[in-house]
Amino acid sequence: MNCQILPLLVLSTVLACIPVYAQTETEASAADSASSEPPALTLEGLLEAVREGRSADARADESRLQRFRREGAKQQESLAQIRQQRAELETMSAQRETRYEENDAQIGDLEERLKQRMGSLNELFGVLQQVASDAQAQFHVSLSSLDNHDRNDFLVDFAGRMGQANRLPAINEIETLWYEIQREMTASSQIVTFQHPVITRDGQEIEVPVTRVGLFNAVADGTYLQFIPETQRLVEFSRQPPARHLAGPKALAEGDAGIVPFAIDPVRGQLLEILTQAPNLSERVGQGGAIGYAIITLGIGGVLLALTRLLILGRESRVIASQLKNMSNIRDDNAVGRIVWAARENEDTDVEILELRLGEAVLREVPRINRHLPLLKIVAAVAPLMGLLGTVTGMIVTFQAITLFGAGDPRLMAGGISQALMTTVLGLCVAIPMLLLHNIVQGRARAITEILQQRAVALVAERAEAKGRNPAQPIEANA
Repeated sequence: MNCQILPLLVLSTVLACIPVYAQTETEASAADSASSEPPALTLEGLLEAVREGRSADARADESRLQRFRREGAKQQESLAQIRQQRAELETMSAQRETRYEENDAQIGDLEERLKQRMGSLNELFGVLQQVASDAQAQFHVSLSSLDNHDRNDFLVDFAGRMGQANRLPAINEIETLWYEIQREMTASSQIVTFQHPVITRDGQEIEVPVTRVGLFNAVADGTYLQFIPETQRLVEFSRQPPARHLAGPKALAEGDAGIVPFAIDPVRGQLLEILTQAPNLSERVGQGGAIGYAIITLGIGGVLLALTRLLILGRESRVIASQLKNMSNIRDDNAVGRIVWAARENEDTDVEILELRLGEAVLREVPRINRHLPLLKIVAAVAPLMGLLGTVTGMIVTFQAITLFGAGDPRLMAGGISQALMTTVLGLCVAIPMLLLHNIVQGRARAITEILQQRAVALVAERAEAKGRNPAQPIEANA
């Protein structure tokens, strides 16, 4: 019912609008002539448009329905083909799985038969593999690989095939392995010179004549070279060993044909690297720090002072010896002469007074003879104390490094320990010779003092003896 009312309402609305359109038809025609707008839609046109739209929609729906049916048929056909292919593949998979199991069982039987037939040859495979692997590892780090580049590939391939143990090695392969081992043994006794790139200290790579001394060292231009097995390169050491180890390389660089002294490294450069890293004398002294330099300065000053005193006392001894040989000519440029002059000045006095005067004269000479002896003794005593101070300071630095970084890396503690030990060594090195020099200087001074005392006692004894012979007559002091 509602469906019938709705079209009637639409139709009545359209009919009500017709008089309005009729009244304004003249005006609309005038306006249409003036403008380019399309004519107004009529009721018949609206119905015709609705009818054509419904027809077009129906045709489009029919076309889509037919296309869907055609595509559905094709999908069904494709599905059938896929199912057929799946069935064929499943059948093929089952067949190949069965064949794989059969082949696996057959391979197991064949391997068992091969193992039984080979017998003790398995041990041969193991020995050959081990020898080839060991030789390859040895040759890789050997200096002979610098001029023998064609053996590593063969050894690697041969060791791999012997590890599989699925075929016998050929006679020529075993002979090649033996030949390479024999060639390595021969190379250990050869001195060979060849062109090879060398990385210098400043990072440049230049090609120079390199001399290989057996399997121990490689030298060029009188210097040792370090062999890097990982890169197969020769690198010049950042610092060469001490000069006593460079006589051999320099002789080879100069072309000496005779027997030359040469320091070989049986561990292929590791000992040389340790020698290059070992600090020299100046570096060891520098490890002592400021306290170490203070000890050295104190020791140098003490040695110079001791040598000066030895020279002065030696000169004094020679002058005194000359004076003792010529007592007829008394000079005042020596201690004995001054003591004799003191005796002559007091020749009219009593023996007791003369003895006191001569003792006074000897005491005047002793400070000049023993000058700076206490200072030498102080230097000998202070040097080890300063070394102990450096030891304590170095241990404090070491404990601070342990507190901050732990004790896992000993290089962090090396600085403090080096200072601790080096200052102790420096202190002892200064104290021992200073103590020896002090005793020598003291002995020289004591010898001169004893000569003076002996001469003074002799003069007193002569005065007393002369006075005993002739109490009223004075005696000569130089008798």
